[in-house]
Amino acid sequence: MKTFAICYNHKIEHSIEVMSELKLALCKNGIRVDILDIDDLKSGYDFVFVIGGDGTILKAARFYAKTSTPIFGINLGRLGFLSQSSKENIKLSVERILNGEYRIENRIMLQSGEKIALNDFVVKGTATGRTSRFSLKINGRLVCDYLADGIIVTTPTGSTAYGLSAGGPVISPALNAFVIVPICPHTLTARPIVIPDDEIITICSDKDLTNYVASTDGQEFYEFVNQIEIKKSEYCAKLALLEGEEFYSVLRNKLHWGTSPACIK
Repeated sequence: MKTFAICYNHKIEHSIEVMSELKLALCKNGIRVDILDIDDLKSGYDFVFVIGGDGTILKAARFYAKTSTPIFGINLGRLGFLSQSSKENIKLSVERILNGEYRIENRIMLQSGEKIALNDFVVKGTATGRTSRFSLKINGRLVCDYLADGIIVTTPTGSTAYGLSAGGPVISPALNAFVIVPICPHTLTARPIVIPDDEIITICSDKDLTNYVASTDGQEFYEFVNQIEIKKSEYCAKLALLEGEEFYSVLRNKLHWGTSPACIK
């Protein structure tokens, strides 16, 4: 018998009522389920439903990646790019999951020290309103210097997030690659770089400014001095995806990919 949990974000409107509806749907199918708050996660489950926006799912993904636990997102946010269901489709989603009509996708993650990220690491200077100097090294060899607002190192999963907004490409999650995207670089020759996921990225700070800050998935922030090393994590996020749902349909339906603005309702 599998053990199930529901993780919800109490700060998001309607999350408690959606959690109650999901719990009821599972109980009607004879499934015992534990209820967890996103700020008090626990391990020991075979499958976890996550209610909230992409930020909630990212936090849960980082936690449950370390125990190889699949998570299934139910969107209560705006875009919900990482989610597979909405509050209107809870009963149908539960039915399909219990019938085994889903697959598990392993999504590569980034790591720096003990920090891991499913979407991205972002490095910036702490001087508000000013550009900073960065040196980029790959496998210990200097690639270039940037004068920019920051640098994004993103996974394929995160390529549709901050990296896309900063001018980076969309990468299929099936690819084993990372993308390095400078943020507002002060040179026309600075463009995003796509590299294999087995290469080690080092971002060095300017010698005259030692206060730099890095963030994981835009949620955990910490300062570093001199340099930060980012590489492929030993962990993978396990996303439960309903059968029939694939990456390109999500691009069309949620990002309105290639659709004229006049056609978007």
